[in-house]
Amino acid sequence: MKFLDQAKVFVRSGDGGAGCISFRREKYIALGGPDGGDGGKGGDVIVECVNGLNTLIDYRFKQHFKAETGVHGMGRNRNGRNGKDIVLRVPVGTQILEEDNETILADLTEEGQTYVLAKGGNGGFGNTHFKSSTNQAPRYANPGLEGQEMYVWLRLKLIADAGLVGLPNAGKSTFLSSVSSAKPKVADYPFTTLHPNLGVVGIDTREFVMADIPGLIEGAHEGLGIGDRFLGHVERCRVLLHLVDATQEDYLDAYRIIRGELEAYDQGLGEKDEIVALTKIDSLTDEDIAEKVDAFEAAYGFRPHAISAVARTNMDTILRALLDKIDEENTREEKAGEEPEAWRP
Repeated sequence: MKFLDQAKVFVRSGDGGAGCISFRREKYIALGGPDGGDGGKGGDVIVECVNGLNTLIDYRFKQHFKAETGVHGMGRNRNGRNGKDIVLRVPVGTQILEEDNETILADLTEEGQTYVLAKGGNGGFGNTHFKSSTNQAPRYANPGLEGQEMYVWLRLKLIADAGLVGLPNAGKSTFLSSVSSAKPKVADYPFTTLHPNLGVVGIDTREFVMADIPGLIEGAHEGLGIGDRFLGHVERCRVLLHLVDATQEDYLDAYRIIRGELEAYDQGLGEKDEIVALTKIDSLTDEDIAEKVDAFEAAYGFRPHAISAVARTNMDTILRALLDKIDEENTREEKAGEEPEAWRP
């Protein structure tokens, strides 16, 4: 199934039904009076967050959605039926933006969340509504109100606990396929991954979700390579796992490049908790590994992990480190969400 994380759609809510102008004309009933019913309300356009979806592919070939118009009122005080709502089902993590693709209308992060995107027009009053002691035969009724119409953007940001970042061919897809049941494409050329992949990682009877995004290159925030379009999928991650290919000569510069791109993205990615790992150490000797780890520590002030996804070297250690960071972030969010107790004298 093709991965689609952004779609532009046109929505229109239903118009309200018109009120009816009618008078009773029954045998043996003199001065029957008005009996025009009210029009029905137009249908709403509702966006609902559902489980079981991980892409916006449903909006690839259909971009126009219109709710049903309310039925007009009728004689004998019969009110019109309300128009049927139309529901747009989207994956968890979908944002709704205005046509400028910047102003956020809603951010749906939990299953079952709904947002009324366009309200249907109210139905018009029939002439019965205007009957009074001084106006016993009103000959007018309200038309129904028009519905709302707009273009909106749907933008999906996958929700994961940990996100994989790094240069192309840093071993991100290999890492994900090694620790989960995900089957991302793995090859010996750059930009093998063309869209994000999700995998469920298990360690010590616990599980967490990991996201692998396409590799970044220097200048990605300016549109080079695949660009920074997919960085939005790690915005919601609690921790980033930064993989650096230890077999390349300029591995120290590789870390600097990705850090620069994360900070240039300017969505708080540069401030997220991060774990750094040198990958592909199965191709190096123990002396080379120790030398590269020491050189990295001397350059950046902290000691990276050294792992091999193929040989499963130190994989459990780094997964436990990721789980600890996720727990720390969850605890921090819970404390931030607690309301302070009321002050008592």
